[in-house]
Amino acid sequence: MSPVPADILEKCTNCGACQVPCAFLMRYGTPKEIFTALDPAKQHSLSFECSLCGLCRAVCPESLDPVEAFLALRRDAVNNNQVDLSVYSTILGYEKKGTSALFSCYALPQGCDTIFFPGCTLPGTRPKTTWALFDTLRGMKPDLGIVLDCCTKPSHDLGCETYFQSMFGEMVGFLKAHQIKRVWLACPNCYKVFITYAPTMTVETVYEVMDRTGLPCKFPDGSRPFEDTPLVVHDPCPMRDEVLVQESVRSLLAGMNLSVEKMAFEKKKTLCCGEGGSVGFIDSELARAWTGKREKAAGPNPIVTYCAGCAGFLNRTTPTFHILDLLFFPDKAASGRLRPAKAPLTYFHRLALKRKIKKALPDAVFRERNYRPAE
Repeated sequence: MSPVPADILEKCTNCGACQVPCAFLMRYGTPKEIFTALDPAKQHSLSFECSLCGLCRAVCPESLDPVEAFLALRRDAVNNNQVDLSVYSTILGYEKKGTSALFSCYALPQGCDTIFFPGCTLPGTRPKTTWALFDTLRGMKPDLGIVLDCCTKPSHDLGCETYFQSMFGEMVGFLKAHQIKRVWLACPNCYKVFITYAPTMTVETVYEVMDRTGLPCKFPDGSRPFEDTPLVVHDPCPMRDEVLVQESVRSLLAGMNLSVEKMAFEKKKTLCCGEGGSVGFIDSELARAWTGKREKAAGPNPIVTYCAGCAGFLNRTTPTFHILDLLFFPDKAASGRLRPAKAPLTYFHRLALKRKIKKALPDAVFRERNYRPAE
């Protein structure tokens, strides 16, 4: 049986503040009610229906963190073989491809102490944007390296802790062995993993870097897209507590003369896009509930976000733009002529980007990851 979180049992007042915005807690009760039930089988099962978004912690008057408790239940379920991971074969297969020798690419120029880590989704859906970003960052730091790999957050969030620690630890070990001290990230999920599990490295988002060093481009004078229907910003869940990142994104948009309005449930109280926790693989209704809440909060306003995964999920119901598309290809992005790719084309894009990196950085230390921990 999993240990019951004592702080939730002792301090949760069943006030319902966390239930109101959350379909998962509305279905199963307050965190205290859930953990008081003491039904290990049910706890293990329902923990995989939590999006792990952290909104419950953000609105809790007692500053409790049920997410950590539900994540612990997931890990316990995996360790005790109480979950069928084949249900998640799509996302785990996607992750496995990202860490394979075929799709991974480490290119570290001489004297490199900083890498750009774009994540998995951005290079596949937006290869031109990814390269334009890398090219701009290299203009700021000529010896910048680049790493195409997966941070293995899907395994982390599904409770496969041993596998995650081994895979991510091997990656960080290689980087440190090659004197990499700083990581610039485009993906909020990768950022969360690095800042949590690589504390000795300096971790920043590309949005912070660009905000303090200057914009790559602006909309032409006189061009004011979204003036009639201003944008609203969707902050990805991993950025819930990252005030500097949130403000950097808004500063970049303001620097492009884009009109942005405030939206309900943003910044610290942002909503999950529906992708969080891989809930959609076992309960699409709960996943759609999050997407629906964000759609309602946005209203008629187009959404801009800084997560490729969120952009993909939200764009199914509401016009959603990735800020990097607007920064580097403003006219095409705003007019809808710059469309993100879908699978299987995304995999070809990642391979093409890998070839482009090898050609652009011929003298760099090059590596294709060929590592798997013992089962």
